Order: sequence, then C-alpha cells, then structure tokens
Amino acid sequence: MRQSPSLSCYNILLCIVITILVLMTQYSYSTLYTNSRWIVNEGGERVKLSCVNWVSHLEVMVAEGLSKQPIDTISESITNMGFNCVRLTWPLFLFTNDSLATLTVRQSFNNLGLVESIAGLQTNNPTILDLSLLRAYQAVITSLGNNNVMVILDNHVSKPGWCCSNFDGNGFFGDQYFNPDLWIQGLTKVATTFTNATNVVGMSLRNELRGPRQNVNDWYRYMQKGAEAVHAANPDVLVILSGLNFDKDLSFLRQRPINLTFSGKLVFEIHRYSFTDGKSWETGNPNQVCGQVVNDIMSKGGFLLDQGYPLFVSEFGADQRGTNVNDNRYFNCFLGLAAELDFDWALWTLVGSYYLREGIVGLNEVYGVLDWNWCDIRNSSFLKRISAVQSPFQGPGYNESRSHKLIFHPMTGLCVRRISFFQPLELGPCSESSAWDYTPTKTLTLTGTYFCLQADKSGQPAKLGIICTNSNSKWQTISNSKMHLSSKLQDDTTLCLDVDSKNVIFANTCKCLSQDKTCDPTSQWFKIIDSTRQQKTTKSFLQSKQIIQFLGNTLSHIL
Repeated sequence: MRQSPSLSCYNILLCIVITILVLMTQYSYSTLYTNSRWIVNEGGERVKLSCVNWVSHLEVMVAEGLSKQPIDTISESITNMGFNCVRLTWPLFLFTNDSLATLTVRQSFNNLGLVESIAGLQTNNPTILDLSLLRAYQAVITSLGNNNVMVILDNHVSKPGWCCSNFDGNGFFGDQYFNPDLWIQGLTKVATTFTNATNVVGMSLRNELRGPRQNVNDWYRYMQKGAEAVHAANPDVLVILSGLNFDKDLSFLRQRPINLTFSGKLVFEIHRYSFTDGKSWETGNPNQVCGQVVNDIMSKGGFLLDQGYPLFVSEFGADQRGTNVNDNRYFNCFLGLAAELDFDWALWTLVGSYYLREGIVGLNEVYGVLDWNWCDIRNSSFLKRISAVQSPFQGPGYNESRSHKLIFHPMTGLCVRRISFFQPLELGPCSESSAWDYTPTKTLTLTGTYFCLQADKSGQPAKLGIICTNSNSKWQTISNSKMHLSSKLQDDTTLCLDVDSKNVIFANTCKCLSQDKTCDPTSQWFKIIDSTRQQKTTKSFLQSKQIIQFLGNTLSHIL
C-alpha cells in the first residue's frame, strides 16, 4: 500500500532525528574534572583513564601504523582491547613551523624515502595521503572519537624524533629545541585547534623534562605559564603536568604547591619502567627491589594522591615477548601497586612497528601490544593481566556495596574467590571474586559471613573456617615487597599463600624473602586492595544445607 507523502516525510524526518540522537549518545563525551584524587565526569562519577600510548612524534609526524591498517580498524582494536583512552603524542614543531604543518603526508614520507610505507598508506588509508600533516593528525583523533576513545594530547618533544636523552636538545626549557615562548604558543594553538573535539579530554604539557638545565624554579615558572595558557584556550581539558628527571620526580611539590588561577582540572603524571632502576630487578632479590622501588615511587609522586591530586602514570610497560627477566619482575611489582592505588595510567605502547625509528625502517616494537603487522595482539596473556586494572576499584559513583577488600594476585591479574563451599579457593576475574574484610586482628573474613581464611598445613589448599582466633587465621604482610601473606601454624611454622598451575590457592613455605637473587617469589605475591564496586556473583556461596553440614563436621571434630 502506498503511503501518503506527508506520512512518508514524517517517517524520514523521524529516522533522521533518531539517527542524530544515537550519534550524539554514542560520540558525546562528558567534560572531565578532578575531585580530590579522582578524575570525574560532569555527574561527579569517577572516570578512570585506562590508556595506551600511540606514537605520532617521530620524523614522519604521522601516527604509526597507518600503512599497516585502516585508521578505524586500529581505533576499534583499542576499544576491543579494553582501553578507553589514547595518549597521542605530538612534536611541537608540527604546530609552530608552517613549513612542516603544510607538508602533506605523502611529501613527509617521500622526504624520508619511505616508499613502501606510501604504498601501504595507499592501500589502507588512501584518504589521508594528500592531507596536510595537521589534517592527518585530526583524522586520527576523529577516528578515535568515532570509536568512543578519549584522547590525551601529549607534547612529547619539540623537534620530531625518538625520545629521550639528556643531550638531545629537547629536554628542558632553554635547550636548543625548547624555546619556552614557542612552546606556550604551540600549547595554545593545540588547545584551540581541538576545542570542538569532545573526545580530547586532556593535554599533557611536556614529556620527560630532563638534562643539565633542569631546575625546580624554572619548572614552576614555565609549567604554571603553560598550564594557564592551555586553560585559557580550552577550559574543558584536564591539564597534566610532568616531573623532572625523565618524569620520575615530583617530590618538590611536598614543600611548594603549584599556584594556578583555576581549580578542578589539574593532574600530575609520572613514568616508571624496569630500566629506570638499571638491572636491579635482574641482579637483586625481587622482594627487596620491589620494596625499594615502591618506596621511591611513593616518595617522588605517589604522595600526591594523599594530597588530593589525581596521579596519571602516563608511561609504563614491559617487553611483550616475556623473555626479559628485568621487565617481568618489575611488572609483577608494578601491577600490585597499580591495583592498590587504583591510579590512572597509559601503557607504552600500542605500536607494533615504526615507519622509521632511530634510522631503522620498520623497527619491531617489542613493548607494543600489537604485533609487527598491527593485525594481532602480541601477547594475549599480558593483555588479560592488565585488564584487571582497566576498570576502577573505587572512587565516586562506585559505592554500590559497602567497602570491602579484594585479594589480588599480580602474576595472573586475578583475585581470590570461592565458587562453592565444597570447592577450594581459587583465582578468578576480580569482577567475580569474593569480597573480604581484613580485621584489625589480621583476619581475612568473607564479607557478610563468619568464615575466615585459614592455613592448614604446607602443600595443602587454604581453607575457610569459623574458629578465627587461632594463629593460622591471622594473615600478616611480610617481606620488603609487602606482598607475602603469611600465617603461623600451632607449631610456629610460617606459611604463605601460594597458587598452583590450576589457580588453586595453597599454603606453602614462604620463599625468596631476602638475599636470594635467582628465586622468583611472584606466585606468592598477593595484594589486599580496597574496593567499593559491586562484585558479580555467579553462584550462591553457601546454602543452608551446606552450612548445617559444615557446622556438624566442625562440632564433631571439636568433640
């Protein structure tokens, strides 16, 4: 039956309106603010930045990987891997040097002799080849927005190229390529350019300040100027300030707070890798090194959380091949701290390979979560581990249940849970793990029950019991790492929580507490962390019949 023209027009108009509303819902981003140590949306609910770094500051000045995959394919993969944010790097000269800004993508690649990359761009992203470098940068941000990915714009260097060294001319205000006035002009231009890009939620003013010129007084002088310039140009973005010594050190803020005319927008960032401490992880006892590194992080940056500022660990990472002992040991320690402090972060890096890095064409990035071809995940188990800290454990808006504890296992990225009464405790996704109370008497009790965690004997699964006054129900954090959970039996034997190959929780002899440099303690590393988010439970933990049977067995044993 033919519709009347008026009804047909009405239906078309209705479809257009619905489409617009859907697009607005899908691609509309809330302006972010700070509420004490938390980043929150306009409704006051926490938004945790779980980012990955996407490099766009090298000589080509184009986001890496566009010769390998279409922009939208890469942006979609970021979402599929659980990241909600990209820290997108940019070189200052791209926005302050017209001869660079007006180059087309094709010209930039041609100038560097990267003919194969041009062919790959023609296949995967033909529409950007003849765009200016600035337009290509904007196209990446648009694609990320279309895939619901927030963006932190990071001024990584001034002169395009790999970062960093103490003597590359990019390190500190007044260096060869780091004119403070030009830098502020660039920050202002970038902040203005992306005012209407609603998925741009923050600007990181400068990456890894360093070198012989660095000093605290100039840090305050110029970082405050830069922060004010960005906020004046775009008051909707978070303003992110980095520290000294390759962004390891913000300790000077203990005595001298920063003085800005605005509030509710300030975030501080730090970086940490295994090589920050040389080969200490490989040559030292992991428990002792972990304790030293955590203390260093807290004294140089972590203290800001207690002062009421969000802390953004904007670079950390590890060799995805899993063969680097230094990285592996460091990452187990770092992941425990990330879960405990529940800070915002950005993993280094998305990049599977580079067009050109340090003179090498097609360099393979072993820290990249994507493989060389940008097609597959390089290490799925690594990605699974960090998924545990992609969602918030706590913060404004995460008060669905009363405050409780989770027992987190950094080596696996899982938490201790109990599926049913007659099955042993095991590791599982933290979103489905058991909620615990950690009492002043050091007892770990299942929230809402009288059942506490107990050690029985070495080599046997840990168990739950109702007689929670004995020493085998008391759990102390021992060793320098503060990640061994230990309990004592009646004969004074000290046992630690451990996990076997099937993820079952055991009590075993504590290992690698000190001195030994070759021992790996990480199966016994657990972290008791705070959480206020509601836990998903798939089964009722205890049914009345099970309780009665358990109590009967317990009484029989006592009698």
